Amino acid sequence: MTAPFGSWPSPITAQLVASAQVTLADVLLDDGDVWWIEGRPLEAGRQVLVRQRRDGTPDDVTPAPLSARTRVHEYGGGAALVSHGTAYFSNFADQRLYRLGSDGIAVALTPASEEAALRYADGAVDGARHCWIGVREDHRAAGAEAVNEIVAVSLDGGDAGQAIVRGRDFFAAPRLSPDGTQLAWLAWDHPHMPWTAAELWLGEFDGTAVSNARRVAGGAGESVFQPEWSPDGLLYFISDRSGWWNIYRRNADGSHANMCPMAAEFGRAQWSLGMSTYAFLSAQALVCTYIEGGIGRLARLDLGSGALHPFELPYTEFSAVRAGGGKVALKAGGPDTAAAVLVIDAAAGAASVAWRGASAAHEPALRGCLSAPQLIEYPTPQGDSAFALFYPPANASFRGPPGTLPPLVVKCHGGPTSAASRSLDLRTQFWTSRGVAVVDVDYGGSTGYGRAYRERLKGMWGIVDAQDCAAAAAHLAATGRVDANRIVITGGSAGGFTALRCLTHEDLAIRGRFRAGASHYGVSDLSALAHDTHKFESRYLDWLVGPISDAQAYLDRAPVHHAQRLGVPVAFFQGAEDRIVPPSQTEKMVSALRARGVPALYLLFAGEQHGFRQAQNIERALEAEAAFFGTEAFRQDA
Repeated sequence: MTAPFGSWPSPITAQLVASAQVTLADVLLDDGDVWWIEGRPLEAGRQVLVRQRRDGTPDDVTPAPLSARTRVHEYGGGAALVSHGTAYFSNFADQRLYRLGSDGIAVALTPASEEAALRYADGAVDGARHCWIGVREDHRAAGAEAVNEIVAVSLDGGDAGQAIVRGRDFFAAPRLSPDGTQLAWLAWDHPHMPWTAAELWLGEFDGTAVSNARRVAGGAGESVFQPEWSPDGLLYFISDRSGWWNIYRRNADGSHANMCPMAAEFGRAQWSLGMSTYAFLSAQALVCTYIEGGIGRLARLDLGSGALHPFELPYTEFSAVRAGGGKVALKAGGPDTAAAVLVIDAAAGAASVAWRGASAAHEPALRGCLSAPQLIEYPTPQGDSAFALFYPPANASFRGPPGTLPPLVVKCHGGPTSAASRSLDLRTQFWTSRGVAVVDVDYGGSTGYGRAYRERLKGMWGIVDAQDCAAAAAHLAATGRVDANRIVITGGSAGGFTALRCLTHEDLAIRGRFRAGASHYGVSDLSALAHDTHKFESRYLDWLVGPISDAQAYLDRAPVHHAQRLGVPVAFFQGAEDRIVPPSQTEKMVSALRARGVPALYLLFAGEQHGFRQAQNIERALEAEAAFFGTEAFRQDA
C-alpha cells in the first residue's frame, strides 16, 4: 500500500518499545552457572539478579524491592559478583553491600550511611581471607569531593571496609593474583578520564595492606583497560599505546608483549565499572571481543602463537565476556537480534541463548517491519571521513509515493566518547517502521575506530561532533536517500548537547539543516555543567573544551547562550532526580526559547535519573517526541 513516508501505521508502538526495554546490565559465570542482571522498566527500572537453573529456565535471585545497581561514578557498573553460589551486590536504594546465599536471605555487610553516602562496586571475593575487595566511593564529607579508595570488606559484615589503596582520584578493576599475594588495579586523576590516561598498578598484598606499589603500564597518552590474571599467574591488560586498544601480557621480567597486534579495538571507553572484553579459557588461550571496521567480533586467541580464531556467529556487538569450565557466557546482539545472554561451548563453538531481551522484537508479526542498518562512511568538513549507521524505512505493508523521499532522524549518541549500538533497538525501529529514516552517527570522538579518531574531539566538543552530524544529514540528502527538507535531530545526555549545538550553531549551513530537535537530559550550559556535575565527569570538559578559565570557549559553544539563533521547535525530556545533568540545565534552555516565542515542549519525569528506566516514562517520552516531530517537521508541507 502506498502512503506518505512518516505516516505508516506500525505494530511497533511506544508501549511495545517501553515494555521491551529490559536492559542487560551484566553477565556473570560461577562454577558453570550463568547469572545476569536485568533492568526492568515494568518494575520501575529495578535491576534484578537472575540465575539460569539447571533445566535452563531463569530464576530471580534478588527479592523485591532490592535492586542490584551501584552509583559509584554515578554510571555504576560492577554492581554484583557471584562466588561459589553466593551473590554479593550493591543495593540501589541504600548503596550498601549485601550477601545473598542459597536461602534467599539478603544480609547487609556494610553499615547504613546517610543519603547512601558509602557506595561499593567492581569487587572480587578473596576467599582465603574471607573478604570482598573492591572500589568504595565515600560521600560523607559535606561540601567536599567524594573520596575513592580500594577497600576490603569482611564477609562477616559489620564494617564499612578497610582502605588498602588510596591517594588517587579514581580507582577501578582491583584484581587479586591466583596465589593471593599480588593485587593489580587501575588508577587515574583529574582532569583525565579512563580512556584518555589510565594507569595499571601492581603491589604485594598481605591481606591488610599493599606494599611495593608501582606503576607497570599506562600514563599520559595511554589508556589501560581491564587487567586480568591468567591461570598461571601472569598479568594481562589492554592498552592503546599503539593507537589501538590491544591485549598485552606483562612477562615475568617486567617486559610487555602485544598478544595480537591489530588495527582493532579490544578495549572500550570505561564509562561503567566491571567491564570485560576478554576472559581466560586456560593458560594457553582466551576468548575476546574486538571491533574492526566498525563491526564487533568474538574470537579465541591462542596465547602461544597469537593466532585469532573468530567464532561464526550472527552478532555484531559483544560485551561482559566471562569464561570458565570450557564455557563462555557474554552479552551479544546484532542487527536483527536484541541484546541476549549467549552461552558458547568453547571447544565446539556451539552457541545457545540463555536469555533474550526485547523478546517482542522477535515476534513474526514484526519481521517485516525491521530495518537493517547500513554502515556508511562519508566526508566531513575537516577533510576526513566519519561513520554512521543508516536505517532506511522498512514496513512490508507500505511504500512511499513515487518521487518522494523519507524524513530523517539524526541520532547523536551520548558520551560523547561512546558509539552507536550495533544491536537491534526497537526505539530505532519505531521510526523506520513508520516510514522515517534514522542515521545513528559515530562522529569524531566515538570509540571503535582507534585513539586518533577519539582524539578528534579533544578541545573540539560542540565543533567536530556538530559538523559530523550535519555532514551525515547532508550526505544522505545529497545521495537521494532522504528528504532534505524534513530532517530533525535528537540525542541524549552529551548527544542532547550535540543536537542543541547543531540547532544553535553559528554556521547557518549547520543549523539550517534541521526542521526541529529533541534533547533528552541534554547539556545546554557548559559552565554550569563544569560546576554542578558529579566527580567522575567534573573535569571532563578540560579535555572536551579546554580549561574553565577559557570562559569564551564555554560561552561560544553553550546552546543556552545562543537561543536567539534557534528558530525551530525543540522538545526537552528530563529526569527530576538527574545529578549528572540537573533539571536546571534544561529549564534554562526552555525559558530562553519560550521568552522568544519558539515552541518548546518540556516534560519533567519524577523518579528518573540520567536516562529513563520506568516503562510509563519511556512510553510517554517516545509518544511525545513522535507527536512533536509529526506536527512540527514531518508533514509534507513543513
